[in-house]
Amino acid sequence: MCVVCADVEPTTLLEQLISHGILIDTGIDGIYGRSGVFEDVIARFEDLVTRTGAEGANPMAPEVMRFPPAMNRFHFERSGYMKSFPQLAGTIHSFMGDDRGHFDLLEKLQNNEDWTGQQKTTGVVLTPAACYTLYPIVAKRGPLKSDGALFDLQSYCFRHEPSKDPARMQMFRMREFVRFGKPKQVQTFRAAWLEKGEVMMKKLGVPVHVDLANDPFFGRSGRMLKNNQRDQGLKFEMLIPIESEEKPTACLSFNYHQDHFGTTWGLIDADGETAHTACVGFGLERVALALFKHHGLDVDAWPKSVRKALWG
Repeated sequence: MCVVCADVEPTTLLEQLISHGILIDTGIDGIYGRSGVFEDVIARFEDLVTRTGAEGANPMAPEVMRFPPAMNRFHFERSGYMKSFPQLAGTIHSFMGDDRGHFDLLEKLQNNEDWTGQQKTTGVVLTPAACYTLYPIVAKRGPLKSDGALFDLQSYCFRHEPSKDPARMQMFRMREFVRFGKPKQVQTFRAAWLEKGEVMMKKLGVPVHVDLANDPFFGRSGRMLKNNQRDQGLKFEMLIPIESEEKPTACLSFNYHQDHFGTTWGLIDADGETAHTACVGFGLERVALALFKHHGLDVDAWPKSVRKALWG
């Protein structure tokens, strides 16, 4: 059923975005089409992220990589994602039957019955985070150089959490800078981005607040992992009110993985020790939504300072 009906005045942010044609309703919560206006805002923000990343004394030039929204299933399984976040994962299945099986499938479709019995897992899964595709690629290259490595990533990602909250999409894009190296190198990188990220977002005229955070680990053991992550200060998020003032949305995240991915993938630094990693992630749709929320649905009417930061 359509989210916004013609005779009902749109009240929520999602309804307003769809009514104005900025997002496009597909009939599934968390799966939306994007208008040209929405895409232009994201493109301009990505340009700002790139420029901000190049600021500072002796910035390291990142290697740029862009990935599709699917990844190697074996790499996904080895990553440990299913151990921590099984509730968010999306796997890709395809029909693996014969002619008779195809006939049965069509018959079930005709009768509105469950037709998925002969669907089997394929060699790919939906990408849960942009950086998950990267780690085995870097490991395959061998030991890092003395100054480590830095990568600039972007990918569509999937997380199974359907919601009427437009900031909690099931399919969304994540931009990331991922740093590999020694503990001091990657911690310095994260600390620098905590400062640069806050300055960058304040240029966009949105209210921001940085807070200690944790990932949504699953189950009883997940509660311990959440506490450990917070106790060690491994994750910070930049929060902006979008759907709720009381529960602002994480739009940027700053993560120190310690040697977790180094151990998982055999990442080695220049001295033969297990490499550490850190990343800063930008939820592109969430940032765009924050801008529409706080500056209105007409981008031409946004504050001059915001337009200058984005469009120059």
